[in-house]
Amino acid sequence: MDRIGPYTVERVLGAGGMGVVYQARSRGGRLVAVKVARPELAQDSMFRERFRAEVNAARRVGAFHTAPVVDADPDAELPWLATAYIAGPTLADALDAQGPMNEQALRALGAALAEALQAIHACGLVHRDLKPGNIIMAVDGPRVVDFGIARATEDARLTVPGASVGTPGFLAPEQAEGHPVNGAADVFALGSVLVAAAGGSAFGHGTSMALMYRSVHHEADLTAVPVALRPVVEACLAKQPALRPTPEHLLDVFTAAPAPAPGYTPTILSAPSIPAPPLYPPTVTAPPTPAPDENPAQAAEFLAMDHKNAVIADVHGISLGVNGRPVDFPWPIVHTVTHRETGRGYGLTVTVTLTDGQSHRCRVTTKDEDQLDTWIEELDEVIARYRPAG
Repeated sequence: MDRIGPYTVERVLGAGGMGVVYQARSRGGRLVAVKVARPELAQDSMFRERFRAEVNAARRVGAFHTAPVVDADPDAELPWLATAYIAGPTLADALDAQGPMNEQALRALGAALAEALQAIHACGLVHRDLKPGNIIMAVDGPRVVDFGIARATEDARLTVPGASVGTPGFLAPEQAEGHPVNGAADVFALGSVLVAAAGGSAFGHGTSMALMYRSVHHEADLTAVPVALRPVVEACLAKQPALRPTPEHLLDVFTAAPAPAPGYTPTILSAPSIPAPPLYPPTVTAPPTPAPDENPAQAAEFLAMDHKNAVIADVHGISLGVNGRPVDFPWPIVHTVTHRETGRGYGLTVTVTLTDGQSHRCRVTTKDEDQLDTWIEELDEVIARYRPAG
């Protein structure tokens, strides 16, 4: 691809569930980052309609702590959105290079992110994928990028395989469960970002399914967060959206003590003479480490979850979570996995029988018959692929 609208493409910056991001240049020499929708999304009329509405809203978001939208074409063969190019490393790259932030730097980061969310929410948008890879540590302070079209992608995700929105480990519980979200979901993600910036991981490590399960059922691990900031970070990570603070309240908290901006040395933040690091790294979540004979691109995962229980299955084994307490069963000790529809409404009972003869059961429910059918289909696929023969 040589041109996108009036912009000359220079290089690929990254790719994700929505599409490909290019560094491009205007006729007058201005650098921009152009995100181009995937062909599958472009064929979805719902995506185009929502894309147009969200782009119009995104144009109203101020440039303070964000990358402003400068151009877009929802009617192009492949819809695209252009934002100002922001030079600097992502927060993820900066943390890799310099290590965790101290308390003052965390306060400055928290205030900048809260101010960015304040501007985004004021225009009726929800970011939906705030994470270290979507925060640029620019010379003049952190900038939040990749906002403005997440809802369009999310609305189309059910008809486009692989088009997901959000990153496990930063997803709010309501987002992980597929419920409607508002700005409180971004506040939850902000809390997870601060834990990561402090050198921790709010919900540990593992497969995307395991991380989503923990975000719903487990309390966040705040041990890496400075003691003085733990109460506000804990509030951001409340399971109930209504209990989380607003961006306005967070600004009051983070600016209560003097804080320098933004806590990184000029050697990292100074504008380079060569093209800056990618504005948008890939947003897709890496699959779990596969078994030796498993193709990573084809690795399968399964998650069925309600408010109390969950069933998770992937390349490593199957986990049954009853009342928020998961028990893991690696495939080598699993003899059979069976399931049946049970109870009122739409319930699925999964029974795991081990090689020693012990059996364990877990029941998950949904109000959606189609969801139940999807659970059964996906679980059968994972069982057929990973359960040891015999």
